[in-house]
Amino acid sequence: MAGLTSVERIIDAAAHRILDRPGRPALSRVRGALVEILVFGAKQAWAALFGGIMLAVLVGTELWYPDHAALDRNDLRTILAVLVQVCMVLGRLETLRELRVIILFHVVGTVMELFKTDVGSWIYPPGGVLHIANVPLFSGFMYAAVGSYLVRVFRLFDLRFDRYPPRWVGGVLAALIYVNFFSHHWIIDLRWLLIAAVVTLFWVTSMEFRILRVRVRMPLLAAFVGVAFVIWIAENVGTASGTWLYPSQLHGWHPVPISKMGSWFLLMMISVALVTWVYPPQPPDLPEEAAEQDAREGLSEARDAGSPAASASTAAPAAGEPAPERPAEGAAGTGAGP
Repeated sequence: MAGLTSVERIIDAAAHRILDRPGRPALSRVRGALVEILVFGAKQAWAALFGGIMLAVLVGTELWYPDHAALDRNDLRTILAVLVQVCMVLGRLETLRELRVIILFHVVGTVMELFKTDVGSWIYPPGGVLHIANVPLFSGFMYAAVGSYLVRVFRLFDLRFDRYPPRWVGGVLAALIYVNFFSHHWIIDLRWLLIAAVVTLFWVTSMEFRILRVRVRMPLLAAFVGVAFVIWIAENVGTASGTWLYPSQLHGWHPVPISKMGSWFLLMMISVALVTWVYPPQPPDLPEEAAEQDAREGLSEARDAGSPAASASTAAPAAGEPAPERPAEGAAGTGAGP
C-alpha cells in the first residue's frame, strides 16, 4: 500500500507471507479470514499508538509518580508528551504532512481548554510551570492524539468515501459546532440541532476501507459513533486517574454520563473537517481498478517479503497477457542491423 512507513510495511509483508503459504483451500480461507482480522486489529492499534501512549502516561504518572517530587506531575506529562511526539516524527512513524494536522488539533483543543476551564466546565489539578492560565500544556496533546489516530487511519486503511458532501459544507458545519462549544454558555445550546445537521449531511455517505486484501464498506455515521464511544471510554479513564475532573466528580468519582458522547460525536465532525484538509476524500475505485490495485500492491508487498509467489508472478505472464515473442530462427547473434 502506498505511503506506508517501514514498520507498517513489515506488518503487511508478514501478513502476506502467511497468506501465500500453500495449503488446502478450506484451510486457506480460514487462515485468510484470521489474518485479515489480526491485521485489522494491528493497524487499529498502530493508528492509535500516540493516543495509547498518552493514556498510559496519564495513568502511570498518577499511580506511580510521587506527589511531592521536584518536577510536578503535570510538567512531567507535558515533557513526556513532547518527547513521544518528537520520537514519532524522527522515527518516521508519522509523516510531516500528518504533523500539520496534529499541530492544528493541538491549537484548536488548547483554545477550547482555556475557555472551558475558565467557565468551570472541568478542572485540572493545580501545579507546575508548563501551563497557560489553568490549563497544563499536555492537555493539547490529548486532542492531538485524536488527530494522530484519524490521519493514520486514513493512510493505513486507504479510506475512500461514496457520496461525500462538499468539503466546504462540512467545514462550515464544523465551524458552527466549534462556535457552539463556546456560545452555548450565553445563548441557547444548539447541540441537538447540530447533531441532526451532521446526521442529515452524512446520512447517505459510506466509507470503504481496505484491510489487507479485503475491502469493507460501512456507513460513515457508524464510524463517527464508534470513535466517539472510544473517546468516551478514554475520558472515563482520564477522569478516574484524576488528570481532570468535572464539577460533579469533585466529591467522588463516577462515570462520565453517556450523554457526553453527543459532544464527542460533534468533535468528530470538526476532526473530519481538519483531516480532509490534508487528505481530500476520494471516491472508491471501480471494481476493475480495485482489482488491479490489489494485484499490484499485493505483488509489491509479497516481493518485499521474499515470497516465492512474487518470483513466480514475475517469471510468468499474467492471465490474459500474451507471452513474450520468441526471436525468429537465425535472428539472434547475426549482428544484422538496420
